[in-house]
Amino acid sequence: MDVKDSNGNLLAEGDAVTLIKDLKVKGSSLTLKRGTVVKNIRLTNSPAEIEGRAGGSTMVLKTEFLKKA
Repeated sequence: MDVKDSNGNLLAEGDAVTLIKDLKVKGSSLTLKRGTVVKNIRLTNSPAEIEGRAGGSTMVLKTEFLKKA
């Protein structure tokens, strides 16, 4: 299963990614700003999602809003 960022680059366990768009966090007033770096990502069962720590908590992010750092 290939997990790719918005530019089509392959993502691997432990990579760092950067947000390409401001994202509102569901269930919170937090907004993750464009350019935020999420380090040490983990791959999920879905090729469209990764898991990582951003804004002080672990969350699932869609790969369409990420680019490899």
